[in-house]
Amino acid sequence: MKIIIIGCGRLGAGLAETLCQRGIGVTVVDREPAAFERLGGSFRGETVTGGGFDREVLIKAGIERADGLAAVTSSDEVNVVAARLARQLFRIPRVVARLYEPRKAEVYRRLGLQTISHVTWGISRIVELLCYSKLETIKSLGSGEVDIVEAEIPHLLVGRTVNDMTVPGEIHAVAVTRRGRTFLPTLGTEFHEGDLVHVALLASSAERLKAILGWH
Repeated sequence: MKIIIIGCGRLGAGLAETLCQRGIGVTVVDREPAAFERLGGSFRGETVTGGGFDREVLIKAGIERADGLAAVTSSDEVNVVAARLARQLFRIPRVVARLYEPRKAEVYRRLGLQTISHVTWGISRIVELLCYSKLETIKSLGSGEVDIVEAEIPHLLVGRTVNDMTVPGEIHAVAVTRRGRTFLPTLGTEFHEGDLVHVALLASSAERLKAILGWH
């Protein structure tokens, strides 16, 4: 897996180190060579000096072989342009843009861009969005505090009820798709083999849901 990060500020450097620790190939792009000094000793990726929306710079960074891109510079405009280039020109499947102005977030989500607005949860959230997961995010609400995700019911939950998956205030099953038909479940609804469940959850509770599904 290969990820490109545009911007080597505090968030970009932290994200690069976190991804490297997971064994993921990372290339960091920044206009200022001195910015790469923020990368710690654990960073084993590559760096490219240049603008994040310069096509030639992106190609040099390996965007034609990339699986994901995170645009996390200090400029909303740079982040959105880089993210749209990655999505529309290079067809990168996972693209995340950092925004300082939350009011713009919904507009960009309609363009198919995942956005994050808060550094406090930004690194872990971007890693989750970029990396493969059995949880498929359908929709992020607000500034990403709540997600709607879908997952296929694992064998260990077949015959169990929606109540067994529910964590009040954190995790709620909101719909079940069974044999091509989607319905709203009750707490007593039993899961069947092949069910696809749609879950509303706090972004911070993703690991707890994975544990309930037996994915740890």
